[in-house]
Amino acid sequence: MRDKFTLDVGLALDLKNAFRRHGWSEGEIKKLSKGDLLRDVREVLFGRAEIRRIVHVINCGAAPIVPEKCTVEEHKKSEPSTRWDPAKITLFLAEGQKVDRIKGDDLRKELEGKPVLNACVLDYLLAHPDLIPVEWKGKDVFFWGTIFRDRGGCLCVRFLCWSGGRWQWCYRWVGHDWSDDDPAVVSAGS
Repeated sequence: MRDKFTLDVGLALDLKNAFRRHGWSEGEIKKLSKGDLLRDVREVLFGRAEIRRIVHVINCGAAPIVPEKCTVEEHKKSEPSTRWDPAKITLFLAEGQKVDRIKGDDLRKELEGKPVLNACVLDYLLAHPDLIPVEWKGKDVFFWGTIFRDRGGCLCVRFLCWSGGRWQWCYRWVGHDWSDDDPAVVSAGS
């Protein structure tokens, strides 16, 4: 027979503190309490089930999604099986961006030889927006590993931005100015 369950104030406070410590939102807590999810968590507690992290693998050797009326000018392919690990990603700013602004052509030269991520990563993140680091909100995060040419002949780079309550992509002409809110996504290594 099971122990009689009572959720006293102390136990409720323990749960509240644990949820807060691990960054849970109200919506996530409500989602946890629906359906059979808590039953499954209980199975883990008793050693009858296990939790495994999903490994997200991005094919960075594939062709990117090409904006309408654009062509691919340059696409730096990388490992076809690139594991998404935000701990191995940095947002790069050129010195000119940190102080004021820099022309996109100058920024492009500074990025030469750096392990910039291509638009395949952008496309994957849009399909899995829960993987996008929350720190990226408020920035236009650029994927310089793929450069496009628009119908007018201008070079452009796609970026992620938080707009209208969701993640979206857009592109900017390389010839424009780039500020400290316009970092490039760079791999920090393996």
